[in-house]
Amino acid sequence: MEEGNKDLIEDRNGDHVSSNSDRKKRKKVHTLSLEDTEDFNEKLRKRGVIYISRIPPRMGPTKLKSILMDFGEVTRIYLEEEDKSARKRRRKASGSNSGGKRYKEGWIEFVDKKLAKRLAASLNNTPITNHKRSVHFGDLWSMKYLSRFQWAHLTEKVAYERRVREQRLRIEMMHARKENQAYSSLVEAGKTMDRIQERRSKKRKNNEGAKESKNSQVKRRFKQNKPVEDKKDRSTKKVVLSSLV
Repeated sequence: MEEGNKDLIEDRNGDHVSSNSDRKKRKKVHTLSLEDTEDFNEKLRKRGVIYISRIPPRMGPTKLKSILMDFGEVTRIYLEEEDKSARKRRRKASGSNSGGKRYKEGWIEFVDKKLAKRLAASLNNTPITNHKRSVHFGDLWSMKYLSRFQWAHLTEKVAYERRVREQRLRIEMMHARKENQAYSSLVEAGKTMDRIQERRSKKRKNNEGAKESKNSQVKRRFKQNKPVEDKKDRSTKKVVLSSLV
């Protein structure tokens, strides 16, 4: 090569080919063998999932996992949060903005399905703790083992609910946009009608003012005939005036 410091070189056809430095920077792709994939799938089939229908207050994923890790190895955990409207109503009813997240229900995956089945049967309807000073004193476990349930079913469920929620939100946004467009069109129509009425009222006022000015300026003139004087009348007038003198 003539220039070894270049990152790119051109071949005979004019195409760019990456140099050795770029090839070294590329990430290595770890490929799994068929045996490794079969072992992983076998491990997934051996796992069991427990469903918890009620999550007590002040209990999150980390705390729940730390409690259940005493009974067996937990691989994955998922807790569903409460709705924003329910949280808003709860905070409004309590009269304070304090309080963290709360969860409605949850799913816990264990390494061994037999362990998960025994654990759900033994812990169901039992107190979470016996320490009176604990915040969870008096709360009971409400769990059930889900037979033939895999974690992939949960991810499909969550993805489906997310798509449904997004579709509902999209439809609501379309309805709101249509309502806004209809309202704006009505507002524009009202403004145009107001402008038309203003122009008509101004035109009417201008016409009335013009008529009044014309009526005040016009003076009626009547044509009068000149009086005709007669000679006989003049002689009688003189006689009357002489008698009076």
